[in-house]
Amino acid sequence: ICVLSVWICALLTVGPQTEKLKVRLAGYPRKHNEGRIELFYKGEWGTICDDDFSLANANVLCRQLGFVSATGWTHSAKYGKGQGKIWLDNVQCGGGEKSIELCKSRGWGNSDCTHDEDAGVVCKDERIPGFVDSNVIDAHVDENKIEEVRLRPVVAMAKKKMPITEGVVEVKYKDGWAQICDIGWTIKNTRVVCGMLGFPHERKVNKNFYKLYLERQKNYFHIHSVACLGTEVHLAACPLEFSKPNATSACTGGMPAVVSCMPGPLFMQNSGLKKKLKISVNNVRLKGGSRVGEGRVEVLKDNEWGTVCDDRWNLQSASVVCRELGFGSAKEALTGGRLGQGMGPIYMNEVKCVGQERSIWNCPFKNITMEDCQHMEDAAVRCNIPYMGLENTIRIVGGRSSYEGRVEVQVGSKWGTVCSTGWTTKEAMVVCRQLGLGYSMHAITETWYWDSSNVTEMVMSGVKCTGSEMSLSQCQHHKTVSCQKAAAKFAAGVICSETASDLVLNASLVQQTVYIEDRPLHMLYCAAEEDCLSKSAAKANWPYGHRRLLRFSSQIHNIGRADFKPKAGRHSWVWHACHGHYHSMDIFTHYDLLNANGTKVAEGHKASFCLEDTDCQEGVSKRYECANFGDQGITVGCWDLYRHDIDCQWIDITDVKPGNYILQVVINPNYEVAESDFTNNAMKCNCKYDGHRIWLHNCHIGDAFSEEAERRFEKYPGQLNNRIS
Repeated sequence: ICVLSVWICALLTVGPQTEKLKVRLAGYPRKHNEGRIELFYKGEWGTICDDDFSLANANVLCRQLGFVSATGWTHSAKYGKGQGKIWLDNVQCGGGEKSIELCKSRGWGNSDCTHDEDAGVVCKDERIPGFVDSNVIDAHVDENKIEEVRLRPVVAMAKKKMPITEGVVEVKYKDGWAQICDIGWTIKNTRVVCGMLGFPHERKVNKNFYKLYLERQKNYFHIHSVACLGTEVHLAACPLEFSKPNATSACTGGMPAVVSCMPGPLFMQNSGLKKKLKISVNNVRLKGGSRVGEGRVEVLKDNEWGTVCDDRWNLQSASVVCRELGFGSAKEALTGGRLGQGMGPIYMNEVKCVGQERSIWNCPFKNITMEDCQHMEDAAVRCNIPYMGLENTIRIVGGRSSYEGRVEVQVGSKWGTVCSTGWTTKEAMVVCRQLGLGYSMHAITETWYWDSSNVTEMVMSGVKCTGSEMSLSQCQHHKTVSCQKAAAKFAAGVICSETASDLVLNASLVQQTVYIEDRPLHMLYCAAEEDCLSKSAAKANWPYGHRRLLRFSSQIHNIGRADFKPKAGRHSWVWHACHGHYHSMDIFTHYDLLNANGTKVAEGHKASFCLEDTDCQEGVSKRYECANFGDQGITVGCWDLYRHDIDCQWIDITDVKPGNYILQVVINPNYEVAESDFTNNAMKCNCKYDGHRIWLHNCHIGDAFSEEAERRFEKYPGQLNNRIS
């Protein structure tokens, strides 16, 4: 019948579903960008047979999974045999199709294969910009068993407070909730339940109190016994015995299982307890995540932070990190630098935690060298966190998608807008985090162009956040609303995104390239026009004499998950005739020389640059260049290099006296462009100047040292005997 084009033929054989086809990678062992292909069709996951499989098929599938392309494919169930249906067979794609269902095949469910022939793909580890993560290495649990578990509070007081830390364990069953018989229930079971609900520790519960109350309740026992080891990340991964369908639902001699959990410091209501339990952990942290409890894993060794390589990285090791930081067990163990790449040393590889350890440092691991691993293999985690209901107290309305809109909050019993005076990226970041929508791409101060058919009145003003809060209500704000621009069109808004850029300066290159140059004034007319000299230069006897310049190279890397693009559109870029290119940002970096108490001793200056990809890591291609009014920005995995010998790549130190100082460079200082992490935007060096020569040492990114080492650094600027080993 198929005498029409291949495309129409494909429609005849398979036919697109009404809803978007779901695709996932599965199997074990694998990295996040490879695996057995599974398709969700007619309510059921199934595989693809490897007959006639090709790289063109793999390309279509990898793009559907959010990767830019495929590097290979596998046959004969390399990632293990799948289960259930074999959905497609003899698939033949051209390579340009938007979805595998548009390729020629034998049709849904029509195959002569066994699961020994399940096909797999290996995708290029580069994400399509803006594509939302969906593919995860998940817990190996039988999906037919248990998905939802909750604690039902019994005490009236406990019902009102968030998070709920104590109550009857209930599992979702049919259209309601069922209980678990507590005969043989152990503290290990409690540990697993607490972990999956976002709590790091369990505590004893007063069973007698509950017994009296629960005897009067009607209970349905869906599960008769649970035998967890305590290291599982989900109750469904524990050995479970289910009630027989026809048996009585009694739990003779027992009662419904009740547990009590101890929340981490971030989620505690009792501030006295908070102080007592102040996390003693200061040798593990998470970086670069958009939500609370997620990020790249970094560990502290010899006063310097470094990353963990992803070989053998799994949910057990990830859970140890999560619990150590005051969260529950791990929801996902992410590999391949999925939450951005680190910059410093890589300290651990092949971490093999059992799951009971108090710290990742107690787990067996291999010390590694840079040859074994690179930062594109940095391990990350997403932890279970307690349900706080924070997303119910805020909403965004009027936008063109669910990721943007005017911000509205719950004050008393009415919704209302927020004053946009002083509304910046920091406040917008908190809103996007609270709604679970990732990072803020833009803080909007005029929202007149969005749908305003049902705009509410203004109920909040003077909002000021540090940027790390979990909800807008935790930020400072006026007690009574006071807004100069109270009109609806000036209500605050946000545009959120799952991914963001992350810029960081190569600190060691600054240290290697620093020198002093006495530059004649007749060579500095252009620089003076661009405000790259100290004010005293205006009083100089031009063109005679010179300025003393502290010069160095700046190499700025984008280690995030989205390209760094200037906030301003090209129509508002400024042409700099002297240097012959457009500047897309007024202030991209601050260059300063400070004394021990933080006062500027050289005026430094605010450099504006043309942003482009000078070079990229292997496998990444350049996208931005300044020449010919080209697009400006820095691609993920690329860097922009401002060499020491270009104009304005300096600090004018003509008026500086000999002494010990701190050199400081800050990228994107006004938070004009969204980044996943602003704590690594500053770079500092100890600086010793004797009037003729200059020495830099201890150059480091603002968050690279331990707190103690950072204090020592600030205390003794320029002292060569104060090296941090």
